[in-house]
Amino acid sequence: MTSKSRMPGGWGAVRQHLATWDKPALLALVKDLYETAAENRDFIHARCPTGVGGGDVLEKYRGRIVEQFFPARGFGKLKLGQARKAIRDYRKATGDLSGTAELLMTYVESGAEFTRQFGDIDERFYSSVESVLVELAALLRGEARELYPQFRERLASAKQMTDGIGWGFHDFVADVVAALEEELGDL
Repeated sequence: MTSKSRMPGGWGAVRQHLATWDKPALLALVKDLYETAAENRDFIHARCPTGVGGGDVLEKYRGRIVEQFFPARGFGKLKLGQARKAIRDYRKATGDLSGTAELLMTYVESGAEFTRQFGDIDERFYSSVESVLVELAALLRGEARELYPQFRERLASAKQMTDGIGWGFHDFVADVVAALEEELGDL
C-alpha cells in the first residue's frame, strides 16, 4: 500500500476505534477480512494454526513463489516482487525461521533452475535472486544457524545449477555458498 492510498489517521486512529469494539464485533471483522481475499485467508491460517495441515500453510506460500517462475500453465511471469512478498508475509504471519529459510531457499532454487532452463535473463532477475541468497545466508549465520546442515546440500546444488551462467551470477552464488560452508560446515 502506498502512502497515497492510506486513510487519514493511520493505524493509530483505527486502533483507537477498534479498542472500543467487543469481541463478537472484532471476530466479525476478522471473518469479513478472511472472506474478502485469499491472501487474507493465507495470512490468518499462518497466524492461527489449527494443528491440522500446518505444512499446508508453508506449501501455499511456497506455491506463490514457485508460481512466478514455473506456473502450472504458460511461462513464468517473473513478478519477483510477489514472490518476495510471499516470503515477507509468511515470516510476518508466523515468525517461523525454519519455514522462512525454506521459502528463501525455494526462491533461490527456482531462480537457479529458471535461468538454467531458459538461459540468460537480465540484471534485475539476477540481482533479486542474489539478494534473496544474501538474506538466506544472513539468517543461517544468525538466528537460524542450527538449520544450516539441512540446507547444505541444496545450497551446493543451487551453486552447481548456476555453473556457466553469466552476469557474474555463478561467481556470486559460488562465493556465498563457499563462505557459508567455511563458516558453518562444522555444524
